[in-house]
Amino acid sequence: MNTFTIKTPKGERKIGPGEPCFIIAEVSANHNQKFEKAVEIIKKTAEAGADAVKFQTYTPDTLTIDCDKPAFVFEGDENPWKGQKLYDLYKTAYTPWDWLPKLKEEAEKVGLVFFSTDYDITAVDFMEEMGVELHKIGSYEVTHIPLLKRVAETGKPVVLSIGYASLEEATLAIYTLKENGTKDLVVMHCTTTYTENPEMDTMNLHNIQDISKRFDVISGFSENAGGVDSTVQAVLAGARVIEKHVIDTKEESSPDSKFSIDTNELAELVKKVREAEVSLGKVNYGPANEKEVYNMKHMRKSLFIVEDVRAGDVFTKENLRVIRPGIGLSPKHMDEILGKKASSDVERGEAMTWDFVKR
Repeated sequence: MNTFTIKTPKGERKIGPGEPCFIIAEVSANHNQKFEKAVEIIKKTAEAGADAVKFQTYTPDTLTIDCDKPAFVFEGDENPWKGQKLYDLYKTAYTPWDWLPKLKEEAEKVGLVFFSTDYDITAVDFMEEMGVELHKIGSYEVTHIPLLKRVAETGKPVVLSIGYASLEEATLAIYTLKENGTKDLVVMHCTTTYTENPEMDTMNLHNIQDISKRFDVISGFSENAGGVDSTVQAVLAGARVIEKHVIDTKEESSPDSKFSIDTNELAELVKKVREAEVSLGKVNYGPANEKEVYNMKHMRKSLFIVEDVRAGDVFTKENLRVIRPGIGLSPKHMDEILGKKASSDVERGEAMTWDFVKR
């Protein structure tokens, strides 16, 4: 598993282990089909400190058909879209395709990477015409093998969410991408409950490390829920890319508003993620700073002469002890020195050195 590099309006950006977490703001339907609102979210996303802004490329007709049979109507008391036809929801939620090149320009003006979730092959082709740097495959498309093959053929980095995919399905999707041209792959552990508050007992953040080790890919976290703390926890669990749905303000309502964070929360999320990264630091054994060096010197124990010793005297447990501070020989040398003779007179309170041992 290696890092990879993409071009951004700010220059080259590495993604992967040892690099700052790549933070994606997903706008989805939160523009309420108002172009000015989409631009406003882009600008505030940049101000919040995110790395990228993402939209979704589909139309009602590329996703489904206009049909009111039960299979085409949302059900379930917990479903925020209960009773709506799939077609009608997508008609109010999609991003007009003629906006997308303009939104890409707006994003790049403020330094953001722009890309999209591709829902069918025509969306991939459209994004390729726009010259995006990477592609996103959502959890719902994990089994859409023809789409995965087309995305892989672009040779560009891919972000793949595998929410509720079985291990077999996830394995096939990753294999398909790799076998058809994808070299740089991020696989996102994804929660798809679409709730205002994260359901902590089903977060399963251990999946993040397992994905990385099992598939030899960069792992990330995509959360379709409100709040920021669980996303920060995902970074601590190893996510190198994170994605959150973002709306301008909580006062607004959209098909995705219930499980989105607002732009102020996004700024808080970015701040907390960067603080978490500082605390993670790097692999380091031994003192991490001058304070720890000082504490180690004074709080560790070492070998000290605790009774006056004359030249020729034998070192014993009575005149040589392990005590604080830690400026003498290491306690591991105690058995080597006991029974040996002193090379010179040594006063009580002297830190033990090899010079005191007769050769």
